[in-house]
Formats: sequence, C-alpha cells, structure tokens
Amino acid sequence: MHGSAENASLREVMRSYPTGVTIVAACDAGGVPFGLTVNSFASVSLDPPLVLVCIGRSSSCHDRLVSAPRFAVTILSSQQEPLASRFANDPSEGRFDGVEWTLSAGGVPIIDGAVARLECSRHEVVVAGGLSILVGRTERTDVTAGTEMLFHDGRMGSVPE
Repeated sequence: MHGSAENASLREVMRSYPTGVTIVAACDAGGVPFGLTVNSFASVSLDPPLVLVCIGRSSSCHDRLVSAPRFAVTILSSQQEPLASRFANDPSEGRFDGVEWTLSAGGVPIIDGAVARLECSRHEVVVAGGLSILVGRTERTDVTAGTEMLFHDGRMGSVPE
C-alpha cells in the first residue's frame, strides 16, 4: 500500500483505537496560560518517570509548548467534553477565559475537575513527521475519582459502567 490508500488505512485503523483525552498546558513568560487538547499521550518510562505528548507542528501552541520548561497534562473526565472541544478549536488565544483552573506549585496551569494531573519538566523534544514528540519528566501527579473521557471513532465519550 502506498500514498493516500496507505494514509486512509492508517486513519481507519487509528479511529478504531480508543484513547484518553488530555489538555496539555503551560504558561508564557508573563504567566498567561495556554494549551490544547491532545489524545496522543503515553507513558514512556517509570524509571525515570517520563511521559510523552504529540503536538502538531502546525498548531498555534506548538512553538510555545515545546519551548516551555514545564508543562501540565490534565486527563479530562467524561463530564469535560466542552473543554476538550474548546481547547481543540481555534483561536488558541483566550481558551482559558472563564475556565476553572489552578496554578500549581510548579507554575503550570491545572484544569479543575479532571480525573488526573501530571506536572512535567521538558526532558526532550523529538521531531517526527508533522509533529513534535514532547517528552516530559513527571515531577508531580494527582488522581481523583471520576470517569475518564475517551476518544473513539471520531467521538468523545466514556466507557459504560
């Protein structure tokens, strides 16, 4: 398989694979938060504690995120679909307006009401295709009760209980 047939097949395969939904965020030098919705998130290593997120190089947040010394990954609850949509759509400016969030002790924005949070320091950035793989060293984590949001077959939802 080559060309667009190969891409269409990969897209179809990936639609069948459920993923979690996160918001990856940081603050600029003036303390203003910015971020975007990301579902390409994974654990890399437990020792040292590393995670990765994939950021499209065409994203308006790309350059700021990959150069930020610290960032947060907020794993959204099934009740936070409006936030996931808001942080996935342009414009990227003002995404935090009216959103309940907290500045962590490490200086990164944490979205309130999420099921889990990770505070990370930038460990490495790897360019691959049209994206950058941002590898972060996990500095702090927090987990709360709740049902995680999932993205599957082009839709957001949760696993039925």
